[in-house]
Amino acid sequence: MERKKNVAFGAVLISLSAILWGFDGVVLTPRLWNLNISFVVFVLHLFPFLIMNLFLFKRYGLLKSLSKNDSFALFGVALFGGAIGTLSIVKALFLVDFQSISVVVLLQKLQPFFAILLAATFLKEKLGRKFLLWASLAIVAGYFLTFGFEFPKLNENKNTMLAAMYSLLAAFSFGSSTVFSKRLLQKLDFVSATFFRYGLTTLIMLPIVLAGGKLFEFENMTNMNWLIIVIISLTTGSGAIFLFYLGLRYVRAIVSTISELFFPISAVFFDYIFNKQSLNLVQWISAAIMIFAILMLNADTKKQQSID
Repeated sequence: MERKKNVAFGAVLISLSAILWGFDGVVLTPRLWNLNISFVVFVLHLFPFLIMNLFLFKRYGLLKSLSKNDSFALFGVALFGGAIGTLSIVKALFLVDFQSISVVVLLQKLQPFFAILLAATFLKEKLGRKFLLWASLAIVAGYFLTFGFEFPKLNENKNTMLAAMYSLLAAFSFGSSTVFSKRLLQKLDFVSATFFRYGLTTLIMLPIVLAGGKLFEFENMTNMNWLIIVIISLTTGSGAIFLFYLGLRYVRAIVSTISELFFPISAVFFDYIFNKQSLNLVQWISAAIMIFAILMLNADTKKQQSID
């Protein structure tokens, strides 16, 4: 009975974090459209990290206990989950001018495909026997979700194609981060892992912002920008990640994957409520098939691991 309560608690936490991410992508991040993308990613990590320092500064001592492999995993989480993944998904949203948010978010949910593939490569986890079938189905559905029954036209669909590519890069990056997180959470608690992830991502983004001369973007920030940054820092940013990592302590991978589907579902909902944007029939069918394939992908892999 206690076990079921813990699983339900973990699933609720992950679902809530996914809903917060959906709200962020549709309602909050678009309000930062006037700022440089790399600067946005830098600030969205800098401010939560500064806030966390007020309470977690004693955690720096834990860095001494990290082995080379632990440090490598931490760097991987910060590089892929923090820098590249966030840059990619924000870039995708900017490319479509926040008009096809649902498509961008749904494509990013191909993340489990990359996570399972990378886990098999680097962590030697077993692939499900039908991995290629479900993975292929998910990718094909992702194509129809983006372009429908038409072939992409390079001139007319340039931004759409680039946004799709950045969404897939985000999926790969977040999937990679998941693999590194599995290794890191064997050594660090979820609070410390989040704290160090934000700090290292800030350090990674700093030279990028400096090289592009974008640090002066602080002068261009409006009162609305500052308000959005604060809200994200306290809720949909570090707050959501705290909830996500805490929830992961209580649930299996397949439960986490199902709970995370509240991300695209909530994004579609918020996109309609706030932007009056909706998927067409082909996109709805493609989205349903893609989500089904991802669920089967996770279930099949989990079943294969239990057999082996």
